[in-house]
Amino acid sequence: MFEDLRDLYQEVILDHGRKPRHGAKLAAYDATARGDNPLCGDRIALWLQYTPDGHIARAGFEAKGCAISIASADLMAEVVAGLDADAARALAGALQTLAKTGAAPALDAPLAERLARLLPLAGVHEFPSRVKCATLPWHALLAALAGTENATSE
Repeated sequence: MFEDLRDLYQEVILDHGRKPRHGAKLAAYDATARGDNPLCGDRIALWLQYTPDGHIARAGFEAKGCAISIASADLMAEVVAGLDADAARALAGALQTLAKTGAAPALDAPLAERLARLLPLAGVHEFPSRVKCATLPWHALLAALAGTENATSE
C-alpha cells in the first residue's frame, strides 16, 4: 500500500510539473517576487493578486527547473488562493517542515486540509538536495508577501 501511495504522489508531481495549471503571469497583480536556486538552476517568478480585503485571490508563476520545483509552485498557487497573508505564511512554514521531515505539522482544520493537498511533496525529505527545489516557490511567496522582490532557496 505504501508503494501505491508513493507512486500516486510521484504521478501528481509529474503531472503538475509537466502541465502546470497556474503557470502563467497574471495580467493584473498586486505583489511579485522572483526566486532562484543557484545550485540547481531552478528559477521562479511569482505574481499575486489580492481581493479588496487583502486575501490572495490568485497566484500565477513562470518557472524553469525540475518537475519538483514546478509542481510545488503549481500546488502552491492552488492552495494559497483565499488565504490571508498570515495563513499563507503559516502554510509556507508547514510546507517547509513537510519537505524537510516528511511529516505534516499540526495545523487548524482549514489549513490542514490545504496542507493535505501538498502531501505529494513529502517524499522530497528522502533526497536532501531536492528539498530546496520544493521550497523555492514558497520562499518566493514569502518574499512577495513581505514586499521583497527576490528570494533564494536558503
